[in-house]
Amino acid sequence: MRILFVCLGNICRSPSAHGVFRQQAAQAGLSVMIDSAGTGDWHRGDPPDHRAIKAAAGRGYDLSDLRARQIITEDFMKFDRIYAMDRRNLRDTEALRPEGNTTPICLFLDLIGQSSQDVPDPYYDNSFEQMLDLIERGAEALLRDLMQKGDTH
Repeated sequence: MRILFVCLGNICRSPSAHGVFRQQAAQAGLSVMIDSAGTGDWHRGDPPDHRAIKAAAGRGYDLSDLRARQIITEDFMKFDRIYAMDRRNLRDTEALRPEGNTTPICLFLDLIGQSSQDVPDPYYDNSFEQMLDLIERGAEALLRDLMQKGDTH
């Protein structure tokens, strides 16, 4: 199974989801390829926002090896599922979809029954703890979903 998390700049929400889910999957013994990307290119090559790194580290997640990148056409063929952190990211990712591609692109919090709820962007309001609360719930739901369906290899 290959999972891609997408947000706007790939420095707050999607790398946090990447780090959280990577650790949860490893602890569960699942073989899952995980990556994250942004719809924009402003932070390409940069590490996650220092506030995201600090908040994640406070909960035992390491984001230090992650670097921002922009989603590319090949990602639609490379990944089995793409999870957008908000509705704008969902629309922007759908707009990049190559013709004929059928890779599922979903809103991340749909996994926890919060249909059409966004993971709020903490970049301007410093709500990194609230972001992580939602991401942990979404990652746990994704893990359960993969284990129930047997989509782990």
